[in-house]
Amino acid sequence: MEIVEILGYVFAVIAGLAIGVVVGRFLLRNLLKQQEVAAQNKVKKILKDAENNAEILKKNKLLEAKEKFLQMKAEHEQEVNAKNNNINQRENTMKQKEQSVNQRMENFNKKEQDLDKQKSLLEKQTEIAVKKQEEVEVLKNQHLSQLESIAGLSAEEAKNQLVENLKEVARTQAMIQIKDIVDEAKLTASKEAKKVVIQTIQRTATEAAIENSVSIFHIESDEIKGRVIGREGRNIRALEAATGIEIIVDDTPEAIILSGFDPVRREIARLALHRLVTDGRIHPARIEEVVAKTKKQIEDEIVEIGERTVIDLGIHGLHPELIRMVGRMRYRSSYGQNLLHHSREVANFCATMAAELGLNAKMAKRAGLLHDIGKVPDDNPELPHAILGMQLAEKYKEHPEICNAIGAHHDEIEMTSMISPIIQACDAISGARPGARREVVESYIKRLKDLEELALSYPGVEKTFAIQAGRELRVIVESERITDAQAELLAADISTRIQTEMTYPGQIKVTVIRETRSVAFAK
Repeated sequence: MEIVEILGYVFAVIAGLAIGVVVGRFLLRNLLKQQEVAAQNKVKKILKDAENNAEILKKNKLLEAKEKFLQMKAEHEQEVNAKNNNINQRENTMKQKEQSVNQRMENFNKKEQDLDKQKSLLEKQTEIAVKKQEEVEVLKNQHLSQLESIAGLSAEEAKNQLVENLKEVARTQAMIQIKDIVDEAKLTASKEAKKVVIQTIQRTATEAAIENSVSIFHIESDEIKGRVIGREGRNIRALEAATGIEIIVDDTPEAIILSGFDPVRREIARLALHRLVTDGRIHPARIEEVVAKTKKQIEDEIVEIGERTVIDLGIHGLHPELIRMVGRMRYRSSYGQNLLHHSREVANFCATMAAELGLNAKMAKRAGLLHDIGKVPDDNPELPHAILGMQLAEKYKEHPEICNAIGAHHDEIEMTSMISPIIQACDAISGARPGARREVVESYIKRLKDLEELALSYPGVEKTFAIQAGRELRVIVESERITDAQAELLAADISTRIQTEMTYPGQIKVTVIRETRSVAFAK
């Protein structure tokens, strides 16, 4: 009985396990089917989302393409409109010129018709005069015949005797009168010329100043000198490289000497040094930053100086570029004489002299201010400054008489107006003031400029500075274009050209500087 029960239990367990297996397989199949359906749904959703994203991306690209097309279309339309405006302006100019030519032709035809009328009238008057002359000749011959019969001389003999007597008397009187007139004219002209020149000089007397090549920068204490020099001289080297000015720090108490032939560079160095000393932060990076800002400030001051000069002189309508050039005169010299002071002085001289002679004083003053404008630009050095100044004046639409006065004040071209000799005379008066000019300084500055331009003519040279009174030439090259080996060859080549092409005292040291910088920013 127990065995039967045990077997019954065993069969029951086996049957339960079989049923469990069947039920488990059925549940597992349903679970797998549900996961498969969920996976398919997920795939469908991903595909649908991808299609939606692709559609959105496609729309965005289309919008970007449309915007780019519209922008290009607008730019093209602007360019076309600009060209059309230019063409319209040229057409209007041509029409105006054509109208002017037609008007001149009409005036010429009218004058020709008037001349024809006057010619016909003159011919009629000539015919009448010929007839009257014939009548007069008949009467004259009758009168001469009566006189010949009375005097017993022919008309030809009487005329010859009378002419000879009159010739002798007239010759004597004419010689006496001519001598008196010439003497009086010479005396009067000399007195009037001296009077005009003296009055001009007295009424516009100015200070005669000579520019030098050294500036003094005053400091409060000698402790600042050490900060200016920097560790192992790095600050002073950076300042000299950035400005091209020799910085001399010696035993002179409370002073630093700035030496250089270019007044603009000296002023930049002086202002930059003042800012650095005032700020207290002196290191190479700060020095380059301050020098760059100072150069921008000097450019603004040049324009301000030019505007103030033309306002002071009462000159109006001057082109902005000419105003800037007038401001640059402040930092140029002519034989040691400050070019702006010289030009202002010549302008005042010209206005006074033109007023005394009854000429246009405003035009003379304008020409006097601009007469040395050709000394300011750095390009076209092969042209005389008078011719270059005349070309600049013509370029900026100055009056032809002013252009001629500028070009002729050193006799490079022929004088065609009354203002031209006035400009020449006033330029000579200003330069002839005692102590106004010093030719040695001018030749010295020219030699330094030629030295810098010789080195600057080589490819790859970025900046050149002549320092130590021309005894050293520093050449800064572009590190991307010039290697170390090429820098050595460049120094030798420049020194050879200096020896063969230039005349100079002593020796000149050529230093080629090649600097490589790597800059990165931490953000």
